[in-house]
Amino acid sequence: MRKEPTPQEIESAKLYAEIGMTDDEFQMVKNLLGRLSNYTEISLFSAMWSEHCSYKNSKVLLRRLPTKGERVLQGPGEGAGIVDIGDNQAVVFKIESHNSPSAVAPFHGAATGVGGIVRDVFSMGARPIASLNSLRFGKLESDRVKYLFTEAVKGIAHYGNNLGVPTVGGEIYFDPCYEGNPLINAMCVGLINHDEIRKGQAHGEGNIVMYVGAPTGRDGVHGASFSSKELSDDGKGVYVVGDPILEKALMESCLEVMKHPALVGIQDMGAAGLISSSCEMASKAGMGMELYLDKVPQCEEGMLPFELMLSESQERMLLVVEKGREDEIREIFKKYEVDAVDVGKVTGDGIMRLFHKGEVVAEVVADALAEQAPEYHKPSKEAEYYKNAKEAKVDAVTDCNKTLCDLLSQPSIASKKWVYEQFDYQVGTNTVVTPGSDAAVVRVRGTNKALAMTTDCNGRYVYLDPKVGGAIAVAEAARNIIASGATPLAVTDNLNFGSPENPEIFWQMEQAIDGIGEACVALETPVIGGNVSMYNERSGTAIYPTPTIGMVGLVEDLSHITTQYFKDDGDLIYIIGDTFAEFGGSELQIMQTGKIEGRPPSINLDTEKANQQAVLKAIKAGLVKSAHDISEGGIAVAVAESLFSGGGHGAELDILLDNATLLFAESQSRFIVSVAPKNQAAFKQMVNATLVGTVSSCGHLTISCKGEKVIDAHVAELQKTWEEAIPCLLK
Repeated sequence: MRKEPTPQEIESAKLYAEIGMTDDEFQMVKNLLGRLSNYTEISLFSAMWSEHCSYKNSKVLLRRLPTKGERVLQGPGEGAGIVDIGDNQAVVFKIESHNSPSAVAPFHGAATGVGGIVRDVFSMGARPIASLNSLRFGKLESDRVKYLFTEAVKGIAHYGNNLGVPTVGGEIYFDPCYEGNPLINAMCVGLINHDEIRKGQAHGEGNIVMYVGAPTGRDGVHGASFSSKELSDDGKGVYVVGDPILEKALMESCLEVMKHPALVGIQDMGAAGLISSSCEMASKAGMGMELYLDKVPQCEEGMLPFELMLSESQERMLLVVEKGREDEIREIFKKYEVDAVDVGKVTGDGIMRLFHKGEVVAEVVADALAEQAPEYHKPSKEAEYYKNAKEAKVDAVTDCNKTLCDLLSQPSIASKKWVYEQFDYQVGTNTVVTPGSDAAVVRVRGTNKALAMTTDCNGRYVYLDPKVGGAIAVAEAARNIIASGATPLAVTDNLNFGSPENPEIFWQMEQAIDGIGEACVALETPVIGGNVSMYNERSGTAIYPTPTIGMVGLVEDLSHITTQYFKDDGDLIYIIGDTFAEFGGSELQIMQTGKIEGRPPSINLDTEKANQQAVLKAIKAGLVKSAHDISEGGIAVAVAESLFSGGGHGAELDILLDNATLLFAESQSRFIVSVAPKNQAAFKQMVNATLVGTVSSCGHLTISCKGEKVIDAHVAELQKTWEEAIPCLLK
């Protein structure tokens, strides 16, 4: 028979170190309990005090972010954030990482990342209406990277398509820094009425704790600790397997139960499983909880108490129900063939008390687990590469046609059609703007409103200047929302970094968070929640700092919805914003040199805000027919992308740039828009923009610089290059 080690063995052999606890933390637990902990108890502390659950290395920085706003109904601290969209309705959204599990088992890691974030959203009482993702992989050349990429995409498609939540957008970058450590960030967006908001709190002494969903196995035990350390080189690790069909039944049954007055609180069993959901629900309500582990549904024999508490088996929820009304709740779950079992009760003493085979196997103050994790402000040191940065130079471009074709075939710029064609992005029939434009747009059924949503981050910029790069991530997300005809509402962020033990990486975090905060204040997009993912490195090599920004905006009238594609022959093409010789971290630089250096593009947040507001005002006035953010690849790539609608359009542009290389600069705060000739005067009165050309019917793209033609290409050939790049690399 398997036995847990004794408290004395845990201390003498330092077994706590094997599950991620330091000597000092072990002593803290000893002091909190006033005695040595048994193995179940130290396992609970290990999970709840891990970086993944407690944010012990990042809380000190997260407090710098703006989290309040007129529309914010729920900020950080619950399953997901909530923002008012008027008419007693609200949007619920959050982004979260599944990086480490996806590095070990990309299909299952990515799939369960989708399942987990969807549960976070419907645990608030919201109906999930859309999923997005933000993905990072190494160069799309090695068999290993191709495997990780294709399997992760399959996993996302498998789970989302079977669940019936449309996968409507996202972003994908390929860079050598993600070779050993891919990033899989999943975002979910839901809708709710104000009076239906639910929270994960265990109020009411004597109320019943109910376990709902799949049985518990050993999969994912110590998963939170695994995700709070550097990946090992042996390729081994912790991952779990999901069941989207069960999740569908769980989602529908929970949404019905949430309308029942007997429900007190509900929370997803995510990272750290049953201990995380139970102690957090108890702690937030100032209560305690007794759990009877023999009653927990199990799919494996002989499970020990710590395994039952730390398992991360998927598709499980924890509910608190008014005593005496359990059968009413159970009947609802029975309709959906979802198991619902009483496993405990709420107590008034603030203690988490676990029973197994008639014995008390753990007795810990709920707050000690959920709120009293140590907080560290790690040493910070300005990175040497930043201090010694060279000027960001590129070679002058002499063949702009070839350069444009080469850029369009770079995997980070190339069409992601191969990816999103695997997703069911129309399920629910509310998707108005499908993947491929600046932001996805999903209508709010029964109204004349819609929601625009996007994920954005250029990790190269953040690496070269973390503060500027952090601000740019927010600004680009907002530009994508604006270009779609929506007002940016709020941000959910996924802060992906290397080890905080490295002072230069902690400095990256400090700077990036400050940049994000400043941009969020300037653009009035508070941070309503998110996720921190640290230790994203292997063999001592860290990823680029990648603070992914998920943003949602409100389209106040469906007539405002705008896409990036040119619409009609004869329409006038304008550029908003100035172009400078800024190539640090650019696609042109890495294509020419194979590396990045220098400083990234600069950003002036006042200019950014002014340009965004002007474009949105013109869109709402009905003066803009297409709008597109100018980002990776610069003006030339943005113009080409604006032509890739399949409509057979061409364009003729003459741009007043000092040299043709500036066509590929990545200066910030820029848009390219098209305007009907009849609206030219009104548009010019409203927006400070430069007329650069017209949309044509010839299917040809010509771009001149000060009258000298530098690009002359067939749009169909450019589009073919762009669309075939990723499928060709995968072959």
